[in-house]
Amino acid sequence: MYKLGQIVRMKKQHPCGEERWVIIRVGMDFRIKCLKCGRSILLPRRKFERMVKEIIQEPE
Repeated sequence: MYKLGQIVRMKKQHPCGEERWVIIRVGMDFRIKCLKCGRSILLPRRKFERMVKEIIQEPE
């Protein structure tokens, strides 16, 4: 369902004010990177799936 390079909108904003993130690692944990400031975070799969609001863009 989730692939590398997808852009997703999360329910909660990053402190920089951005809601859009790009997926850079998929597995038991997801690593996502903020599109505004470039900070990346690591989330467990369960938490990531609960926090995703929508998939904005598919990878090219």
